[in-house]
Amino acid sequence: MYKKIAAILILSLACLAFTIRDAVFTGGRLKISANKRYFTTSDGKPFFWLGDTGWLLFSKLNREEADKYLEDRRAKGFNVIQVMVLHTLGVVNAYGDSALIHKNVATPLVTARSSFDDKTQYDYWDHVDYIVDKAAEKGIYIAMVPVWGSNVKSGGVNQHQAKVYAEFLAKRYKNRPNIIWMNGGDIPGSDSIKVWKTIGNTLHQFDPTHLITFHPRGRTQSSKWFHHENWLTFNCFQSGHRDYKQDTSKVDLKYGEDNWKYINSDYRKLPTKPTFDAEPSYEGIPHGLHDTLAARWTDADVRRYAYWSVFAGGCGYTYGNNSVMQMHRPTDKNASYGAKAAWYDAINDPGASQMGYLKNLMLSRSYFDRVPDQSIIVAAKQGKRYNYLIATKGKDYVFIYTYNGRSINVNLGKIAGDKVKASWFNPRNGEIKAIGTFANTGTKAFKSPGAVANGNDWVLILDKV
Repeated sequence: MYKKIAAILILSLACLAFTIRDAVFTGGRLKISANKRYFTTSDGKPFFWLGDTGWLLFSKLNREEADKYLEDRRAKGFNVIQVMVLHTLGVVNAYGDSALIHKNVATPLVTARSSFDDKTQYDYWDHVDYIVDKAAEKGIYIAMVPVWGSNVKSGGVNQHQAKVYAEFLAKRYKNRPNIIWMNGGDIPGSDSIKVWKTIGNTLHQFDPTHLITFHPRGRTQSSKWFHHENWLTFNCFQSGHRDYKQDTSKVDLKYGEDNWKYINSDYRKLPTKPTFDAEPSYEGIPHGLHDTLAARWTDADVRRYAYWSVFAGGCGYTYGNNSVMQMHRPTDKNASYGAKAAWYDAINDPGASQMGYLKNLMLSRSYFDRVPDQSIIVAAKQGKRYNYLIATKGKDYVFIYTYNGRSINVNLGKIAGDKVKASWFNPRNGEIKAIGTFANTGTKAFKSPGAVANGNDWVLILDKV
């Protein structure tokens, strides 16, 4: 009997090893750039994090649906999907398979490994493996949140359980190159901080080559609690879903919709670590989340958050959609935050496609020399809130973003060269329109196309001639 069990276990491990070797993935493990501001692929090429919050991907979608979702995101340019491994301690997947025994993270419900071609015999973790490997085939990284913060806050996970569970995860996925660890899950780091440190340290101990961060509560940033932890290789923040008027939180700083301020804060911290907005306002979600009759965030808002944070020095950006993040179906009885559209329709909402234009723009010029530089904009004309202009530059180029198409007053001479070629980049469709060539000295005003109105956003590009 024991020999038979041992044989099954050996076969299971062999199948696992075969699957890992068989996964096609050319990106390799992500690394931190030499200047500690950005990500690179394993061969040193620039990696701009373009994420999507597919939070319930593992639990709600079957394999065919997961394939459809991942292929859509690949086609639109997304290269990271943020996913909860355990949304709740009683979570089951689309096939009714439970993740845990008795809702205990220290006892994952793992059965003998079976073939991915056999759609009748596999467990929760096999399904996770399948999705991770399918993402690898499409060049997509999976940012895995081990257990959502509310489960820890409620007392469902103690330090001992957290250590056992994190070791299980690290050993299971350490050989898959397309893994990123995203500790936490919509929770302040100060809440159950010993558990979060245990998970972070354990993941790092048993899987030292994958990047690790912490996903915090809205309007907070990982650096507030964990910047100096050895396991935290990069920072992220959640600028959240509230508008200017709604940001009455009792955190140290109230930034409202000015998510670029979080970047500014992290940018000054030592040691230097990459940072970005890992959860801004979602397309199609109500302002403030809970009042389903409130105005909803649009693709224009999504773009504004993206360009503001990236031009401030962010190493990427994570998009979100109300229906997609919860994989909403018309048959769901308890939709969160007033979601109505089916996820398979909402994947085509305009903001998702528009994110690819930002990624293409950032990779179209020299990458690792890019820095934020507000001195490019005449100080008195920088503006506030929706009028805010934000600038970034590399050695031979300048990008300046306006959300509402207002005039941009530029201090020239901030990059080398006697002349600059100016053009307009349209964040709504990715098109570029030439303006002309100008002397690279003094100041000059550039009037954006169209009338001044929120959502008439443009990027002014200045290239060295």
